[in-house]
Parts: sequence; structure tokens; C-alpha cells
Amino acid sequence: MRRSKKKKKKSTKNHYFTKVHEDAIIKYARTTDHGLRTELYREYIQPAFDQMVDKIIYTYKFTSLPNIDYLKDDCKIWLTTILDKYDPSKGSKAFSYFSVVTKNWFIHKVKKTQKRNRTEIFIEDIVTGLDQQLLSKEPTYIQLRTEAEFWESLYTEIDTWDSFMLRENERRVLLAVRILFESADQIEIFNKKAIYLYLREITGLNTKQVVNNLNKLRKRYRAFKNKWQSGKL
Repeated sequence: MRRSKKKKKKSTKNHYFTKVHEDAIIKYARTTDHGLRTELYREYIQPAFDQMVDKIIYTYKFTSLPNIDYLKDDCKIWLTTILDKYDPSKGSKAFSYFSVVTKNWFIHKVKKTQKRNRTEIFIEDIVTGLDQQLLSKEPTYIQLRTEAEFWESLYTEIDTWDSFMLRENERRVLLAVRILFESADQIEIFNKKAIYLYLREITGLNTKQVVNNLNKLRKRYRAFKNKWQSGKL
């Protein structure tokens, strides 16, 4: 009798991160042309990153992290800020490099979450949950008025930021933020990734420049919010 041949397991190939995507990342890292970078990112890099991050999350069971959808988008945005740090001359493929970076990013989030769970009791979350069950879903007049006063004060505060010695890129981002505020009703896609894309298009800056300058504006916003919450405004 003939011995039956053992079936060889088919090797799982990576069909979404091909040489085309590798080459696109290398071109992105080596050029400073904003238009070319935007084209490469939209057509090749973003779709590959989207699938890579999703697969890593499910492969390593990061789905148990709280706010995983938010973290997923946050990780994809963060990857764009380090695109130009990839150096193919060091011998690692782009897929391997960004896979390891992504996995380590989520491992850090897991450790941070575990540490927080060991040191905090989420009483505030429990109370908030009970309050939401007891209170009506419809906002009260006081809530609506408080929210309106907050936004009115924020717009007034933002108008004063021009008086500070802002650098050119900070002014661009501040102007873009104002435009988005004023056009909020016309914006069709309103998530974190889309907002960053809008800011890049309006300012002409790359993602890293937008993030860096937006962080400076966030400091001013936090200072304003602290004053508002403490009743100093």
C-alpha cells in the first residue's frame, strides 16, 4: 500500500503589506514633499496600517483593553508621526519594524491599564453610571446653558491667543482649529483621524508638525478649562 503523503500546511502570507507598501514607506521617509507624502499615505500606507493594527490587536488579544476603538485610532495616528524615523538601511523591513513598534505600543497600554487597575477604585465610574440611570436622557436647561456659556467663553479665549508670540506653524494650526469650529455643522466625517486630516489639509503641515503645535494649544486649553471649572472665569 502506498503511504499517503502528508499535506503541507500552507504558509500564511501577508497580502496587505506588500513590496509596494514597503516602497511607499521608504519614499515617504526620504522625501520632504508634502504633496507626495499625502498621496503615498492615502493610497498605500494608511490602508496597510489600518489592517496591520487590526490584525495585531486580535492576534495578541489586545481587544480586552478599555476604549480599544479609541486606542486603535490613536495608535494609527501615532504611527504617522514616526513614519520618517524608519531607516531601511538598518536591515529591517517596514512591515517588521512597524509591527514590532505597534505591538510594543499596545503592550505599554496594557501595563499602564493594569497598573491603574491595581491602584485605583473606579468609584467615579460607578457613581456616574448610577447618575445616568437616574437622570433624564434629555439635557436640562441649566446643562444646555452651562454648555453654551462654556463654548462662548472658549471662543473668546481663543481670540486672545493671537496676542501671544505664536510661531508661524502655531498660528496656522490655531487658524485651522478656528475654521473647523466654525464649520462643524458642515463636516461630514467627525472622528480623530479625519480631524487630523482636515488640519493637515488646511495648514499644509505634515502630521508630526500638526501634532506638535496642537499640543502647545492644548496646554492653553487646559489652563482655560481649569479656570472655568474653578469658577475663575
